[in-house]
This record gives sequence, structure tokens and C-alpha cells, in this order.
Amino acid sequence: MDLYDLPLTTIEGTPTTLADHADEVLLIVNVASKCGLTPQYHGLEALHEEYAGRGLAVLGFPCNQFAGQEPGSEEEIATFCSATYGVTFPMFSKIDVNGTDRHPLYERLTEVPDADGKAGDVAWNFEKFLVAPQGGEIQRFRPLVEPESDELRQAIERMLPA
Repeated sequence: MDLYDLPLTTIEGTPTTLADHADEVLLIVNVASKCGLTPQYHGLEALHEEYAGRGLAVLGFPCNQFAGQEPGSEEEIATFCSATYGVTFPMFSKIDVNGTDRHPLYERLTEVPDADGKAGDVAWNFEKFLVAPQGGEIQRFRPLVEPESDELRQAIERMLPA
């Protein structure tokens, strides 16, 4: 099954896929509300605001697999993200990114190695996957790579249409 055909659910509970985003650069991030890295929501929202008009879609996937740092319901997560960080980019229902119940989206993404050549399990909250339009190329950025980093911004610029 194609990356864009995998069944997903929005944080509001609506079934969907990534098909509407096939022509965009995707920044897919597993997020959490009670993590030391949670302030990265500011940078993710800034990227969304700066680049959405040029073809970037930031997509948040809440995950509670790392020290229980995303314990809330979808409604609580959506309220927290909106009220605390002004998040307007698309958010999805809570998923597993590692283990036997890993979502098929992350089955595909975790096959991609990071800059050091290491593939496999997601290390922690706020790991980022940058996907070129139509899935042509995928780059992986570990959790400590900030959304505002030159490394990530240059990769986004390189994938966006001229």
C-alpha cells in the first residue's frame, strides 16, 4: 500500500489518508504534550505558518509511548496544542510509532536512516520525517533537531518547489 493510501484518523476522529498532501512536502512529527521537547510546537507552528503557502504540510501524530508523556484524550491534546502553542497544522489521533502495534505509516518511516545511517525505532518524542512530494525522498531528523535549525530549514527549502 502506498504511503498516501494508509488509513489515518484526524484528531477530531475523521477517517482520512495523506492523499490530499501527496503534492506537498510533509514534515511528519510524533508529538507529546508533557515532554521536555514540547516547546518544539512553537517552531513547528512557525514552520507551518512560513511555508504552508509554498507547499509544506506539518503533520502532528501524538504518541504516548515515551514515558507516558501524551496521556490525554484526542480532545485534551487538541485543546492543549491550540491554547498553549496556537497550533493550526493538522493533528491526527494518537498512534504507536514503535513496537508490535506500530502504525503502518511509521513502519515505512522507520526504515529510513538518519544522518548517521541509523534506521529503526523512533528514539523519542518529536522525531521528524521530511517527505518530498509523492514520497520521492524521505529524510529523518532525530528529536533534538529543532524545527528552527538550519539543518531542517535547508532540507525543507531544498524539497520545496522553486
